[in-house]
Amino acid sequence: MSFLPARKGRNRQRYEGHLRLVAGCIPYRFQKDVDDSNDSVTSRITVLMISTPNRDDLVFPKGGWEDDETVHEAACREALEEAGVKGILDEDPLGVWEFRSKSSQNCCSMEGGCRGYMFALEVTEELDSWAEQTSYKRKWLSPEEAYKYCRYDWMRNALRVFLRSIKDDLMSGTAEKLVEHPMFPGADAKAEQQMLASASYSAKPPAVQHLEGSFTTTNNKCIVQG
Repeated sequence: MSFLPARKGRNRQRYEGHLRLVAGCIPYRFQKDVDDSNDSVTSRITVLMISTPNRDDLVFPKGGWEDDETVHEAACREALEEAGVKGILDEDPLGVWEFRSKSSQNCCSMEGGCRGYMFALEVTEELDSWAEQTSYKRKWLSPEEAYKYCRYDWMRNALRVFLRSIKDDLMSGTAEKLVEHPMFPGADAKAEQQMLASASYSAKPPAVQHLEGSFTTTNNKCIVQG
């Protein structure tokens, strides 16, 4: 199967002041026919993370937002390049986090700062081959496992916000019986409270770009075409 090569370099990279702008997503899917008497949200969801060589921890797909694409296109492109998945992207970001790039974790200067826009992506297609397959391996995990193996604290915060959003969506939708149950069944209710504790992220920016080009919008969802 042929695929577009991954973008390299930073010639088209967007910046805001000294901060490099980054877009990423939390890919997820609902499991069907789950036998769970507690009807917990987390038992019905798996999230996709990627591994890198010589590391045991995991990350969500993310990368530089470039000047010829919208933030939504950048998030979907990174999911396709790094994880080989396509799907339906929430139009509204989960939040915006500021962090340092991995090469500048121990640097005291302003260099290496990033501002990351994270979205939820409901996966509808998983490719057998993708652009950065040799560098990244996919792993589908429960939310509890994802939280445990997450490399960065800011990504754990994004996962908390994502789970809260999913729970709110289900509570306002057809799955009314999920309202009465914790997201972690039984003895894991305490773990739920810890994961859903207030996440430290900045407010959603008013200037997040709207969809253009190869995306269509339905009920605040961005459907990736092609």
